[in-house]
Amino acid sequence: MNLTQMGTLLPVALLSVCGCASNQPEIHNWLMAYEQPNSSFEYRVGIPDTLQITAPRVPEIDGETQTIQPDGKLTLRLLGEVRVDGMTAREIAAKLTGLLHEYYEDPKVQVRIAAYRSKKVYAFGQIGSGYGGGGTANQGNARAIPYTGRNTLLDTLSEAGLSFIAWRSQVKVIRANPAADGRHVITVDVDRMFAEGDTSLNVLLEPGDIVYVPPTPLGWVGLRIQEVLFPLSPVVNAYSLPAGLLSAHDQYEDR
Repeated sequence: MNLTQMGTLLPVALLSVCGCASNQPEIHNWLMAYEQPNSSFEYRVGIPDTLQITAPRVPEIDGETQTIQPDGKLTLRLLGEVRVDGMTAREIAAKLTGLLHEYYEDPKVQVRIAAYRSKKVYAFGQIGSGYGGGGTANQGNARAIPYTGRNTLLDTLSEAGLSFIAWRSQVKVIRANPAADGRHVITVDVDRMFAEGDTSLNVLLEPGDIVYVPPTPLGWVGLRIQEVLFPLSPVVNAYSLPAGLLSAHDQYEDR
């Protein structure tokens, strides 16, 4: 690829990376879920999440920690198999309380999600540290992050990290959907949130959401150059290795 070809591709790449600005109503719809006071309690467990049960009056299950089995059930002393897949922690606690009424007069049960493993949000692109995010020249890094029901955009970026060529003003949040008209993409200026403390665009993510961090325009050019030079790396190494061995041999002989 010569400089002329690169100059031709750059405007096209910028258009594809920048996309169209999201309108305020669409962003507002994404933020509405974040404003729900009970949204953090509506996480529905799945396989293989881990649950911790507290029941001070029921020694058979008090302090029990179990991972949901492939059939969506827990196996508990006294109660046997109990299906919990797809339920919230509060619903599971209520179900266990109801089952325990057969054995105890006033059982009190609390359920806490000890490990979130069944659902993920994804971060791609210029995340992590190092040039190109440590991944390939085209795509950078990729991370799958456990979904807890309260994952925000900033939470995800903080956990994934950003490379030094990350274009923070053009971060995209993609809500995938099998239907063509069901997929939504918004672009968020994270630099503005950092500079002004304006977290109004700190969207609450849903399971399966994708956060894509593109490279800056200069970073994109650098990645393309890196891509062109990549096939030459084995040749360079082949010539540099003998030189390194000769240098080491000379130092050894001088001793």
